[in-house]
Amino acid sequence: MAERVFITGIGMITAIGDNVAGNLRSLRLQHSGLGYSSYIDTIYKNVLPVAEVKHAGDSLFALAGMPAKEGYTRTTLLGLAAMWEALKDAGITDVQSAPTGFINASTVGGMCDTEKLYFDIIDPGKTGSFLQYIDTLDCADCTQRIADTVGFSEHIATISTACSSSANALMFGARMIKQGILPRMVCGGTEALTRFTLNGFNSLKNVDKQFCRPFDQQRTGLNLGEGAAYLVLESESFARANNSRVLAELSGYCNTNEAFHPTSPSPDGDGAYEAMKTALEMSGHSLEEVSYINVHGTATLNNDVSEGKALERLFGDKVPFFSSTKPFTGHTLAAAGAIEAIYSILAIQHALIFPNLNFSERMEELNISPVTTLMEGYPVNHVISNSFGFGGNNASLVISKYEG
Repeated sequence: MAERVFITGIGMITAIGDNVAGNLRSLRLQHSGLGYSSYIDTIYKNVLPVAEVKHAGDSLFALAGMPAKEGYTRTTLLGLAAMWEALKDAGITDVQSAPTGFINASTVGGMCDTEKLYFDIIDPGKTGSFLQYIDTLDCADCTQRIADTVGFSEHIATISTACSSSANALMFGARMIKQGILPRMVCGGTEALTRFTLNGFNSLKNVDKQFCRPFDQQRTGLNLGEGAAYLVLESESFARANNSRVLAELSGYCNTNEAFHPTSPSPDGDGAYEAMKTALEMSGHSLEEVSYINVHGTATLNNDVSEGKALERLFGDKVPFFSSTKPFTGHTLAAAGAIEAIYSILAIQHALIFPNLNFSERMEELNISPVTTLMEGYPVNHVISNSFGFGGNNASLVISKYEG
């Protein structure tokens, strides 16, 4: 029988908190991290809302637990800040104490710094230390720097599948555990805001000039965010032998690729439907046992229709409570899956269902609406967490209460 996969440590940093406790506090207080950028040099600085981590370079180095060094981008530093918390939460003082793999996700890599050098790079007469930053553009650069700083030396990999990246990182880690390749994995993602992504999504007419409104009839697009999150995964046998504190179980998962369109999902939610259905089947739990769905919910016109139809196809007229937490954090792209997996764990641990902020009017294409007020004291046993990326890359996780 394949090993069960337990979650034994979590760490994160987002626009609403520098750690897990800070994020939980803001979620409970319904404090959004959306605002206007302090760190990106863009013509949209005071036009397009973003959810920015509230730290500049020196402060981020401190959070990452290291002195300022050249070559360490904002993406890498956000990742290190979340990584140290996850390891501490799992009681890991040395990742070499047991064979431990590292699966990291990012879509921008070091672009947050390299894009500032564009005019220097194209100037043939320009020389200087800026050239050392060119290599940081590679998404794997932040992975390797985190690995080198922390001490990972077993399996190290980078995943970049747009908005499903860190959910896929968690699946990859879980599969390695189930196959007996490694007993412990640290999986997640890190993403910094960049002009490139802001301009790219804006060119698709997918960015709202107001705070985003997922699943609302008046929605006009997303708001981008940044952050990082990592989860420590352990096999059941390793966790029991190690006397690990188990936070939750990653009981099911599925990735589907419908390949409908480069940037748009299937209108009927084909890929989302299959991902949720198959993940739930893998978990061994029924539709009726799902307490809450942390939806992808980007507030873009196509995504919310597609995901909503998938929910109605799967659950019929008994769709569980659902909400998007992106009005809190913005859409953190590669980091979103891991961030929202941690929110799913918090929902289980604290008997909470988080509100879908900024909602006012049900979408005309759907018969369902998200939760709009904080629900406390509501038993949450099984959560579906959705992350759907460009190209129809759909990832669904089922996170379950630990039952021993």
